[in-house]
Amino acid sequence: MKSSSLLTIAVFAFLTSIMGVQNSAARLKKESGGENHLFQKETAMIKKIQKNDKEWKDILTPDEFRVLRQAGTERPFTGKYNDFSEEGVYSCGACGTPLFGSEAKYDHGSGWPSFTAPLNETRLEYREDRSHGMIRTEVRCAACGSHLGHVFDDGPAPTRQHFCINSIALGFKPAGRTEEMKKEGTETAVFAAGCFWGVEDKFRRIKGVLSTRVGYTGGHTKDPNYQKVCSDTTGHAESVEVVFDPKEVSYAELLEAFFRFHDPTQVNRQGPDTGTQYRSAVFYLNEGQKEAALETIATLNTSGQYDRPVATQVIPATDFYRAEEYHQKYYEKLRTKK
Repeated sequence: MKSSSLLTIAVFAFLTSIMGVQNSAARLKKESGGENHLFQKETAMIKKIQKNDKEWKDILTPDEFRVLRQAGTERPFTGKYNDFSEEGVYSCGACGTPLFGSEAKYDHGSGWPSFTAPLNETRLEYREDRSHGMIRTEVRCAACGSHLGHVFDDGPAPTRQHFCINSIALGFKPAGRTEEMKKEGTETAVFAAGCFWGVEDKFRRIKGVLSTRVGYTGGHTKDPNYQKVCSDTTGHAESVEVVFDPKEVSYAELLEAFFRFHDPTQVNRQGPDTGTQYRSAVFYLNEGQKEAALETIATLNTSGQYDRPVATQVIPATDFYRAEEYHQKYYEKLRTKK
């Protein structure tokens, strides 16, 4: 064989090999929803934490050490954050690095906490996991290297990512007590317009609404539950607390949407739901909200839009009692299960 032919074959083999490596890297990136740790660029944003096994055992329980440091897995449907929807930030259970926000959490039905995206991609690293006869993409904390879980591509739109994370590998800080969830310039509004499931779902679709939670307010019973409120003896209304960015949506626009969501002329009911817990009410947090609500109601009463006067109460906000977990983002949970 001529030397020129040998050279051609060698070049072709080399290029084929390079393409194979590139395709493998691209495949792993697609499967994991991010860059594999071998291909990630180093970033000065993440401060690396180095500890030996003894040091980790001194600060972790045996079960935490098994999962976080030995890549173990907790049993499905047993973790404390599986059926959990409180607003806040989930952090690495080993080093405390903030990893996921509650807005990215959803119910995948797998039995472990599931997220659509991390707070920041640089806080995670990915590794190919060929254990148990499977090929998966492992997710680790980029700061301390602790095992968190795995990422799959069977999540909801738009990311399609499904970060399946062990509860025991996470810590949690509720909103209002963590810098991660604080946003300068946000405002809060509280509304009641019948069953809070649908009202919350409608508010969450408005651009500029940052977070919501459903609960009970306006009554006289301390720490009420759903059964007590449904008895119509607590004085509380099923309500929705809305945190919004006034630069994107004004309080007046939220009021407009609120009155569009329901029939404000009905007294102590909405549709088939009857009782004072289903009344229409605006719970104002400052004088500006009170004036805006009263002005909107006056405009509606003179508009000829309704045959009866608006029955919506405008009263000062009192203690807001967060409803049980299964009520939070109720319709979103139904959609993800379909």
